[in-house]
Amino acid sequence: MITFNDFKKIELKVGEIKEVNDHPSADKLYIINVNTGEERTLVAGIKNHYSKKELIGKKIIVVCNLEEKELRGIKSQGMLLAASDNNKENVVLLTVDKDIENGSKIS
Repeated sequence: MITFNDFKKIELKVGEIKEVNDHPSADKLYIINVNTGEERTLVAGIKNHYSKKELIGKKIIVVCNLEEKELRGIKSQGMLLAASDNNKENVVLLTVDKDIENGSKIS
């Protein structure tokens, strides 16, 4: 279990998906360019759940202060948040219900 102080360290921001590309060496991964007040690249395993067209322009929730991690040769500069059922057959992105500025903090 994490403490409340640990939770407060997580920097969550609204980000708008600007571009989506197939990962060159992973069938289930997308390379996603997102604007969270600054441009960043995410690598996410949501290819089986969303088309590129569905993602462009979508405003999602991004963990912005996560340590960069290389996934199959591409650096991911954060993590998008999604919900899934127990067997992970249904995956949905966490989004905002009204338009708000990119980079807005989630609290």
